[in-house]
Amino acid sequence: MPVDIIRLPDQLGTMLRAARVQKGLTQADVARQLGVSVQALSKLESNAGRASFDRVHRLCLLLGLDIALLPKADDARSTDTRRSEW
Repeated sequence: MPVDIIRLPDQLGTMLRAARVQKGLTQADVARQLGVSVQALSKLESNAGRASFDRVHRLCLLLGLDIALLPKADDARSTDTRRSEW
C-alpha cells in the first residue's frame, strides 16, 4: 500500500528542532522513540527530508506540538508515493 508523502514547509524542521531542544531531547532520543534513524530525523530537521503525515503527527505528539498550528506548505500533498526512510 502506498504511503502518502507530504511536502513539508521550510520552517517545519526549524520548529521541530527547537521543540526537541527545549524538551532536552537528543536526536538519538527522538529517533529511537519514533523508530527511525538519526540521519532521517536530522534530514527532517534541516528541511532536507520528507515524511509521511503519520510520522510527522507522531513526532508532533512526542514533542508536544499542535499539528494544526504548524506552518503549511503551498502544496501540502505530493503525488510521490514512494516509501522514504521515514
